[in-house]
Amino acid sequence: MKFLKGTAIATTLALSVGAFSTPVNAVCLGMACMYNKMTPLQAIMATELTVDEVLNLVHENADKVVVLTAIKSTLRATKEINANDKVDRNRMRANLSMKAARKAVKDDDYVGAKEHLLLAKERYAGLEHMLELSQKDRTSQQTHFLNRILGTIDEGAGKRTSNKK
Repeated sequence: MKFLKGTAIATTLALSVGAFSTPVNAVCLGMACMYNKMTPLQAIMATELTVDEVLNLVHENADKVVVLTAIKSTLRATKEINANDKVDRNRMRANLSMKAARKAVKDDDYVGAKEHLLLAKERYAGLEHMLELSQKDRTSQQTHFLNRILGTIDEGAGKRTSNKK
């Protein structure tokens, strides 16, 4: 009876741990798992809306703590923008503008903060156009190793697309 009781408890514990684990919340396609709740385009649009809210707070000369909290939540929301390396680099540049706005608010420079926020909004809006790689970018990112694995011949693989020498 002790063995049966211990086995029942162990089985129940194993099933409950497996049922509520993190991978249940993830959407996995092959080896890639996404924990995001929205697409990159939706995340960009949501970020633009939060920047607008921060701009309204700065325009109304709201309390410093409220503005700083709104900037912090905006910076957290940008982590949902996860598309490709090019978008991520430019997202980080836009985040630098948000951080500069945060510094300006801490120094009570609401005019400078507004300028930085407008620049950040412009940079976040520019991310929408970067979501799809151009064909030249795709060609330059292919490697001869991949072509060898796939058994294909691609003359443009690995070549630079710029005119710089």
